[in-house]
Amino acid sequence: MAVDKEVLNKAIRNLAWALPLMFIGPSVIYNAFINKQNVWHYLVLAIGIVISLGAVFLLFKGVQLIVKSLFDGNDD
Repeated sequence: MAVDKEVLNKAIRNLAWALPLMFIGPSVIYNAFINKQNVWHYLVLAIGIVISLGAVFLLFKGVQLIVKSLFDGNDD
């Protein structure tokens, strides 16, 4: 079974970007809920949600690319 190295490298890069976002997103959301008296509460909450959704998207794309690199290669 041949592995497409370029696609696998792209998948690992996606997963490497998703890892810090998985920690930053919930931290920003938590910060938004702690500081409800602040004027910027909703903006910080929206940014945290976007960061968390970005982490989920990058995780999904990374796993999808790993599967693609393993099973869509040319069989030699």
